Amino acid sequence: MYRLQGETEVVTTHRDVVIALGSNVGERERHLLAAVSNLGSLLADLRVSSFVETEPEGVVRQRSFLNGVVVGKCDLSAVELMDELLTIEGTRDRRRPYPGAPRTLDLDLILLGSFVIANDYVQVPHPRFRERRFVLEPLVELAPDLVDPVSGCTVRELLTKLSRSDR
Repeated sequence: MYRLQGETEVVTTHRDVVIALGSNVGERERHLLAAVSNLGSLLADLRVSSFVETEPEGVVRQRSFLNGVVVGKCDLSAVELMDELLTIEGTRDRRRPYPGAPRTLDLDLILLGSFVIANDYVQVPHPRFRERRFVLEPLVELAPDLVDPVSGCTVRELLTKLSRSDR
């Protein structure tokens, strides 16, 4: 496991990358498919989950989301990858007028190999992915044995724990 608090990291090999996709504005599926197309040029061995319809969490009066995840491999640093994700969001006219605003496209960096990174620009693993069924279910579809470097649990185990806590 690699723990970084600063802004740089040295990358020497391809690592598994998980990116969550979401959209609740405009042609949601079209936004997600455009993101997948763009991510295909960044990630080797790209795999795409099914897209699922979900209700927005923590906000009111918004259209439901279409969500999914992609899994691939890359050798970009966390900062470089985050820059690319923000650029892709921008191509779909993503706006951030306030926290929780509706969005044409939301790309969240969920996992980057076994890196644990926390700085002002990027935090990986994503701090709330363990609580998000709309991330875990599609991720289990693609990579059930992928390990969260913080908890040591596979994503399948995280989904099982979340399901138990929902009861």
